[in-house]
Amino acid sequence: MERLKERARTLGLWNLFLTKEYAEGAGLSNYEYAVLCEIMGRSPAIAPEACNCSAPDTGNMEVFAKYGTPEQKKRWLQPLLEGKIRSAFAMTEPDVASSDATNICTRIERSSRGGYVVNGRKWWISGAGHPNCAVFITMGKSDLSAKKHSQQSIIVVPADAPGVKVVRPLTVFGYDDAPHGHCEVVFENVWVPEENLILGEGRGFEVIQGRLGPGRIHHCMRSLGMGERAMELMVQRVQSRSTFGRKISEHGVVLDFIAKSRMDLEAARMLVLRAADMIDKVGAKNALKEIAMAKVMVPNIVLAVLDRAIQMFGAGGVGQDTPLAEFWAGMRTLRIADGPDEVHTRQIAQLEIRQQNARLEARKQTLSSARL
Repeated sequence: MERLKERARTLGLWNLFLTKEYAEGAGLSNYEYAVLCEIMGRSPAIAPEACNCSAPDTGNMEVFAKYGTPEQKKRWLQPLLEGKIRSAFAMTEPDVASSDATNICTRIERSSRGGYVVNGRKWWISGAGHPNCAVFITMGKSDLSAKKHSQQSIIVVPADAPGVKVVRPLTVFGYDDAPHGHCEVVFENVWVPEENLILGEGRGFEVIQGRLGPGRIHHCMRSLGMGERAMELMVQRVQSRSTFGRKISEHGVVLDFIAKSRMDLEAARMLVLRAADMIDKVGAKNALKEIAMAKVMVPNIVLAVLDRAIQMFGAGGVGQDTPLAEFWAGMRTLRIADGPDEVHTRQIAQLEIRQQNARLEARKQTLSSARL
């Protein structure tokens, strides 16, 4: 992997995800990155890390680049940008429904000796198992008396701080996704200095929304790469085998599978590119509906393509001789990760109603002005 990283840096294929608004990035737009990210998605376990474009590091680097202090950038962002360390984002908890982040129970409390003490249990913390994981960007509640969305803060916890314990790796449909893994992590009386707070107390939601918007669309970009690779494997397979006196590719149902898969992938790509273009032009905050639509539709579409490809491989499709089963496991998980389908669908409907009402009100005002 280190040799691949060195080669990628030499070719300029490094930190491509940081868009032109960041001095530390490669100067691409989100739209331009989408094309390259899809290519990396064809080999999701190797290519993103080789180009220093792996989640959760990408989102964490954006947090430091966008909200970090000069000292935080020097200590954490710079080695992340250089690929010297890895990181994790600690939000999800086993004891609450974490798709509603206001439920988060981890406490970030002021210490009598200055700084903060962190206590809580997290799980499904991607990257925590990597031997180079050096830092956790951690969400918790710092003020229970504040307004609902101002109780949360984000704090930087060094992985080697006393009281940080990686309890166990978790498996995704049996896959451990080593070496980075998805782990259960306990923070027990972990003291961190005050300067490790990101942006300030009570601004956790502001930080995670800034982090998750681009991150969601990055997942969708990579997913398209997996879908395209599955499509290639399916087409090759059905032309190489015969059943009932003819090639599998000559059966009507198989042709239907191929045609539907191509149409679905093209539609999914348009959703992703539309969302990326909107982020470039009006910002992630004003592209929430487009991001949410892509986040719901793309994993479901790629899952359908993977399912058809697995069906064409028969028993071979569910084993380790092709990447299809592992792709399927990751894609099914993506319907939950970074917000489940149901949360995004709810948001899409709410935004659509709000936009339709705004248009209706604007038409009414136009007609009223015309009558005057």
